[in-house]
Amino acid sequence: MKQLGSFSDPRAVQGAVDYLKTLGIDSQLHSEDGRNVSVWVNDQDWQRADAVWQEFLTNPYHEKYSKASWQVGATDSGLQYHSAKLNLLQRFFHLNWFIQSIAIASLLVYGGYYYFTPADVFNALKFDVNHPLSWITPTFMHFGVIHLLFNLSWWLYLGNQIVQRTGFIMLITVFTVSALLSNWAQFLLVDENFGGLSGVVYAQMGFCWILSQLNKDQQPILSNSIIGFMLLWMVLGFADVLFISMANWAHLFGLLSGMSLAVLAQRLSDKGT
Repeated sequence: MKQLGSFSDPRAVQGAVDYLKTLGIDSQLHSEDGRNVSVWVNDQDWQRADAVWQEFLTNPYHEKYSKASWQVGATDSGLQYHSAKLNLLQRFFHLNWFIQSIAIASLLVYGGYYYFTPADVFNALKFDVNHPLSWITPTFMHFGVIHLLFNLSWWLYLGNQIVQRTGFIMLITVFTVSALLSNWAQFLLVDENFGGLSGVVYAQMGFCWILSQLNKDQQPILSNSIIGFMLLWMVLGFADVLFISMANWAHLFGLLSGMSLAVLAQRLSDKGT
């Protein structure tokens, strides 16, 4: 077989592979790191497949590729990894350093509950008007394993998407602005008894949601069902019908800050072009 090319979005490449299949061209996907994916075709099909591939590179998110996936009806991408084991840790080390740093800091803080006491950690990191650093530090505190893993999984995924689409400077901006606004809002409207990445995660969600709406030619980062679920979850939190206590104002101000930053990022991008 002969390599046709490579691309950094496995989902988009799968659409191209499915489109090739509708043309009677069989292909295989390979990846070393789970992100950059190469496409291989039989030697006799390479010339015809190359024309399709070049067209794909000019507009990888064209609707015909997603339609081809529906037409083919494949449930398995057939993606093969050359490395013996592509585990979560290996994928983690391929992420941007800032994404890694926030995740590691959150894990270390949670581990501190066992080395010290939860009360000691909370008192050291809780929001304090007189200490500017504490306007950020509550973001790293989580009050349970599920709380921690849920937020970190979204932080890692959405953070990587933002870096790929807009660069890591924008991710740093989203994190900093949303952490400050969401923490201040929760403190002013409720009290200092809160913590977690949830406000930042809602900012990431809002950013990715609006960015996708402003770039219809690109594949959406989040599905409408996921966005709907997250918005419903926030509404239920405000309605106080859930079995857990949530920092609802942090969620809301995080969401609004992320949406606003997406509009700003798009305007800066338009001016740059």
